[in-house]
Amino acid sequence: MYDITIIGAAILDVLAQPISKENLSGRSCPADQVTLTPGGDAANEAVTLARLGKAVNLITKLGGDLSGQLLLKYFQENGVSTEDAVIEPDLDTGINIVLVDPKAERSFITNRNGSLRRLALEDVHMDALKKAPILCFASIFVSPRFDVPAMVSLFRSAREQGCILCADMTRCKNNERLPDIQEALQYLDYLFPNYEEAKAVSGLSEPDEIADAFLDCGVSCMVIKMGKDGCFIKTKKQRFMIPAYPHTRCIDTTGAGDNFAAGFLYALSEHMDLEDCGRFANITASLAVESLGACTGVRSLSQVMERFLENG
Repeated sequence: MYDITIIGAAILDVLAQPISKENLSGRSCPADQVTLTPGGDAANEAVTLARLGKAVNLITKLGGDLSGQLLLKYFQENGVSTEDAVIEPDLDTGINIVLVDPKAERSFITNRNGSLRRLALEDVHMDALKKAPILCFASIFVSPRFDVPAMVSLFRSAREQGCILCADMTRCKNNERLPDIQEALQYLDYLFPNYEEAKAVSGLSEPDEIADAFLDCGVSCMVIKMGKDGCFIKTKKQRFMIPAYPHTRCIDTTGAGDNFAAGFLYALSEHMDLEDCGRFANITASLAVESLGACTGVRSLSQVMERFLENG
C-alpha cells in the first residue's frame, strides 16, 4: 500500500534567524526572518519522501488542538498519509522555538509536556507494519516512552513482517552506551546517527572504530552523518567515505539529518547501490540547509536529481 512507513515525532517549529546570544538580553530582539514550519524527525523525513514521489505512511502522535489540525492539513496537502496516526484530544501538540545563529547553528526551546516525546509502543498498531516494505524509526532516544523493551518489540515485529528496518538517532539523554541498547540494535538493517551521537553512545572517536562497534552489536549497515564532511558508510564487507556536495549555501541546519535520512531511504527504495544511497542522501541534505526550516528546501525529485547527476 505504501513504499515507506515512518514512525516518530511531528511538531511545529517557530524559527527565527539570525539570533545571537547577545541579542537576547534586550526587551526586543529583531530578526531578518521569523517563520512557522512543520518539524519533528518523522515529519521531516515523511514530507521530504513524499515530495520525492514516495507513498509514505506517517505514524505519529498529535494533540487535538489547532497545532495538530495545522499539521494534519499540511500532511494531506503534501501527500503524506496519517491514517495510522494517533490524535489525543487533550494533548498539546509539540511546538519548538528554534533560534538560528549567524553561522546557521541552532538552539531549541521545547515544550516538555507536549506531544514531541509522548509516542509509545501502544500507539503503533502492528498491522500498520504490513503496509510498506521499508520501516524507519525516527529516532532512537527521542521518546522516553519508547524504551529498549518497546523498541525490541516493535523491531522484532517489523522483521517478522519482512520489513527492511532502518532507524535514525538523536543524542542520548541518560548517558546510554552500546550495551544498553544492543538488544534493539541487533534488528536494524540501517542506522543513521550523526558523528556526535554515535561517538557519545560508543565512547569512541574514529569513524571506523565507531562503525565497527555498532556492527558488532548486530547493525547490518552503519551510516554516520558527518555534517559538512559528508557521510561515512560501513558494513562487514564495504566501506565508503562520501564527501558532501561542495557548493552548498548553508542558511539553516534544522532538519539536515532528517532530510539526509529521507534521501537515503528514497535511494534504498529505488535499489541504488550503497555508495549512491550515500551520495543521494548528501545531496538531499545539501538542499535542505539552503532555506529556513526543515521542510522547505527539498521541493521535488527533479530538483534533487539535477544536483545528484551534476555531482556524479
